[in-house]
Amino acid sequence: MALATLAPDLIEAFQRDGVVVAEDAVTPAVLAALRDDFDGWLEESRRHDRNYGQMIDGRPRFDLQIPGHTAAAPQLRRVNAPTEISDAYLAAVTEGRLPDMVADLIGPDVKLHHTKINAKLPGANTAVKWHQDFLFTPHSNDDLVTALLALDDVDETNGPLIAAPGSHRGALAPLWHDGRFTGTADDVATAAWETSARALPMAAGSVCLMHTRLGHASGPNLGTRPRRLFIAVFAAEDAVPLSPNPLPSTHEGLLVRGRATGRARSVAFDLQLPQRPTSGSFFNQQVGLDG
Repeated sequence: MALATLAPDLIEAFQRDGVVVAEDAVTPAVLAALRDDFDGWLEESRRHDRNYGQMIDGRPRFDLQIPGHTAAAPQLRRVNAPTEISDAYLAAVTEGRLPDMVADLIGPDVKLHHTKINAKLPGANTAVKWHQDFLFTPHSNDDLVTALLALDDVDETNGPLIAAPGSHRGALAPLWHDGRFTGTADDVATAAWETSARALPMAAGSVCLMHTRLGHASGPNLGTRPRRLFIAVFAAEDAVPLSPNPLPSTHEGLLVRGRATGRARSVAFDLQLPQRPTSGSFFNQQVGLDG
């Protein structure tokens, strides 16, 4: 049996808490390339006053904070499917330690589901309300990991992930309310998760590995430094998607570790299927401006 990339105590903590932070997920050279590519996209965004670019389904690839974004002070808050337009981002999810870490948790056979960059730049007002990722991307089983790779140092001032350890073992909190897909957990679940919530600081180059059922949120960037996260969702090879990918990509289903088994594995759960965002970003869903 191959040696694990993650230390045994981190694997145990993930099983118990549903979330861990692991250091040195990418090399310094890869981290620098990821930052450089984002800086280029940020500079390009100065020339636009609305969402732009195109994913494979026609929706915008680059999502701006509007109102707020200007040429003088650009607010690029999301890049959808960056692996399609950057060799560095594709390498980060297919080579090196990051996919090995995921395989330690849900492997040995692991495929890519989707990728994105969520950026909270200084002055941005972007916040993410409490939710569980699984209800956005339901599969036949819940062996899915959201990997949040920090491009910058993340502390309590610049909008860190806030998670409720152990909530991945609890119930699924619906994201539909009064006939509308809000992308937000209800007040009961939110209150319960907030009682045990803790912020997860990370050094640049570290990765937060989060179970798909973990309750989590994040606040706005109140500091002077950017907080950029490259987010990749991985699934066990035998987890079959039950709804369209919210961020479809040419790399959806790409096998990054192990082999294709041609099998499907299911676990018991009940949920209402999600609504795909029309804008290519769930931020507007959470504030009632989308869908």
